[in-house]
Amino acid sequence: MAGAASARPLSSDPLAIWVVSDGRAGIENQALGLAEAVQRLTPAEITIKHIRWRPIFDRLPSALKTPAMLASAPLTGPWPDLWIATGRATLPLSTRIKAWSGGKTFVIQTQDPRWANDRYDLIVAPAHDGLSGDNVFEITGSPHRITPQRIAQTAPAFADRIASLPHPRVAVLIGGKSKAFDLTPAHAADLADQIADAVRASGGALMLTFSRRTPDAAKAVMTARLSDLPGWIWDGTGENPLFGFLHFADHILVTEDSANMAAEAASTGKPVHVLPMIPLKAGDKFARLHDDLQSRGATRPFDGALDGWTYEPLAETDRAARAVLEAMQTR
Repeated sequence: MAGAASARPLSSDPLAIWVVSDGRAGIENQALGLAEAVQRLTPAEITIKHIRWRPIFDRLPSALKTPAMLASAPLTGPWPDLWIATGRATLPLSTRIKAWSGGKTFVIQTQDPRWANDRYDLIVAPAHDGLSGDNVFEITGSPHRITPQRIAQTAPAFADRIASLPHPRVAVLIGGKSKAFDLTPAHAADLADQIADAVRASGGALMLTFSRRTPDAAKAVMTARLSDLPGWIWDGTGENPLFGFLHFADHILVTEDSANMAAEAASTGKPVHVLPMIPLKAGDKFARLHDDLQSRGATRPFDGALDGWTYEPLAETDRAARAVLEAMQTR
């Protein structure tokens, strides 16, 4: 699908947008990030809907699920102008909302649905998935909620803890075990030693956060080996300082296992150094993503040095939002 023209309000009334997911933060934030990007372009009211299936039906194929199998509250009208959904749990409803609304609702699915792809008005898909079709709009990475404005607004809450740290400040975003990658204690120790050497050589400070997928053993090893550096290793208590880290960082190090983390980091315009993980299977999709980010000048493999560079910050979620409004206007 081609790039979109500048967006303009569809009518004098705010768009009613439903953000639909199973409620997991990493999934919901994709749909919510896209909804918020649309809202920045035209007046809109966003409502969040969580979909949960009764356990006995949860693993059924999407084609066999019916609304009667829901554990969450049934959905009822008035139906939204725009339905933005993410994740497998939403598919049986995303394919029905058009009929329920009498054709009123414009239906968007993010990620590759892998089922009934012709039944959505628009699929906003990561380019590295290699999905194609007349209703497919490809972006680098996935939609997300991080914008320069949001980072700047949130960062002051963490200034007391970060502003006095020496430069260069190095934000480190650690992922974890997935179907494609692993983070063993031995590999975590090796990464920690490389990070420590780089921070010490630069005379700077460390700002480190782990993901929910980081194995406890790897977390413990990295914390032990990095805790003597100036900075902040977030232990998961209190408000997540991620936006503060991104705002105050001079460099960002991110493990290669998360498309979301890499794309979010690249939205800052700051040098993004990619940390290797242990591959568990062929990583063609991730290789395509990282090749894309490197071709844009956003990322480089971490080589132990904190070299700086500049590039145009990625604004893929905003680009997708413009495409959404253009598609709604021309349908």
